[in-house]
Amino acid sequence: MKEFFSIGEVSKLFNVKISALRYYDEIGLLKPEYKDEQTNYRYYSTQQFERLDTIKYLRALGLPINNLLDFYNSQNTNTLLHLLKSQQAEIDRKKKELERIERKISRRITHIEDAVNMPLHQISKIKLPAMRVAYLQHEYVLGHDIEHSLAELRTHLNVNEDIFIGKIGLSISAANVRAKQFDKYSSIFMILEDENEKTSSEIIFPSREYLQIRFRGSHLEAEPYYKTLLAYMEEHHYEVAGDSIEITLIDYGITNNLDNYVTEILLPIK
Repeated sequence: MKEFFSIGEVSKLFNVKISALRYYDEIGLLKPEYKDEQTNYRYYSTQQFERLDTIKYLRALGLPINNLLDFYNSQNTNTLLHLLKSQQAEIDRKKKELERIERKISRRITHIEDAVNMPLHQISKIKLPAMRVAYLQHEYVLGHDIEHSLAELRTHLNVNEDIFIGKIGLSISAANVRAKQFDKYSSIFMILEDENEKTSSEIIFPSREYLQIRFRGSHLEAEPYYKTLLAYMEEHHYEVAGDSIEITLIDYGITNNLDNYVTEILLPIK
């Protein structure tokens, strides 16, 4: 029976890359039984096969190389149990993170499909639940670069970068809406999702009734739709009950075609 196997033979037998076997040798995880001094070829004995099997098994469980070194430096039951339990906890953390990402993706799909399919230029009376928002009172003049305002919001709230992948909105104060001044915004905000941690400047938009309208375009094209909403309010004897909510549902983050932008205006009513 053959006693020694070359690195190429071991690579084929165990479906392990030669580069990985050389790395294991380099870090002391699995050194060959001997090296030919003249050719520098590595040779492994059959007694090392069980160790390589164990390495493959533990790597398949996701254990990092450094953890395998810790195990083989002590090689006892308690060390292995500790490593496996630690890996189990890490997998649980990753599962929760993937579930969080899945919920974000599902919501994003729903938002985009809703923005694409909902009729435009129609006024609807809706009631929305309370919304958590990362909020910054900040005057923004129509036509200015909103990215600077977003950067200020990010810095001011000291929030993680990933929460800014969501619904960014602007508000016109109730006083300016009543005065029909639609070129100055009073605040910038982002609607927070359930998974977002609380921020220092978080506020709650209360549950209330709104008049809603959506149109093709961005904030630059919003003015006539505010006027349409105000005319509808006057006709139906509603009053402005708070600052507007204006959100571009489809913008440059989704499409390069300006004609496909969709913006929503929500006016709170009483």
